[in-house]
Amino acid sequence: MLKKILSTAVLSTALLAANVTKEECESKDGSFIYAGNECIEYKAFEGEDNEVITVIVHGTWDLGTNTLGRYGPFAETMNMMTDLTTIAVSLPGYSNSSTNKLKPLASKEVKNLAATKEYVNFLGELISSLKEKYEAQSINFIGHSAGAMMGATLSGVKPDLLQNVVLVGGRYDIHEISDNKNLISMIDVLDKVNKNTKYLFIYGTKDEISKPEVTKNFFKVVEKKGLNAKLVEVKGAGHIDLDMTDTATSATIELFEEE
Repeated sequence: MLKKILSTAVLSTALLAANVTKEECESKDGSFIYAGNECIEYKAFEGEDNEVITVIVHGTWDLGTNTLGRYGPFAETMNMMTDLTTIAVSLPGYSNSSTNKLKPLASKEVKNLAATKEYVNFLGELISSLKEKYEAQSINFIGHSAGAMMGATLSGVKPDLLQNVVLVGGRYDIHEISDNKNLISMIDVLDKVNKNTKYLFIYGTKDEISKPEVTKNFFKVVEKKGLNAKLVEVKGAGHIDLDMTDTATSATIELFEEE
């Protein structure tokens, strides 16, 4: 119910933003970037320099939700607390991002879009485009829910793209809930992950969407693989805004500040 109320309050014109060309995208007012054949709206808060940038990726919200209304302020907070350039993106169909090729994550037509190779590859193109635009040397990633699932998978698909990966309330083995063999998640690419990449897995004890056991059980698999990973529990936290809790943000900042 809370999610529906929040979504309704920040509905945008995103669903009208389909079929945007690169030229149209580049001429739009505001902050937009053309990547993976989509025109993506984002909010960026610049730090002292752009050597390291942080990219924040949201999860599944109701169709047309203005996700930047929630994640823009979070990006600004993370920027102020880390002095790193921090960018919140709106995936296709959210805020004023296009749906040229990709359906919104909340599409009723296709299930588990965040576990498709198409979406994971798109996220890789988007982050690579932002890295090029800001001339960054390394990337910090914060993903919540479906954003965490895509980011986790991306870290194995493109093992040199992300250096610090914060995964909040995600799912990392899609095959536990789907028989579709065409889907992909982190479990499928664990052997391709860069061992120098640092991971933070965060879960909330009251999360009913990504239950604690999902993260805790997968973390055991990650540990056995010898990845550089930490597990963080947020007591009493549910799914919504789990990434914005004091415990989660403190652990995230600590990870980003490690030498």
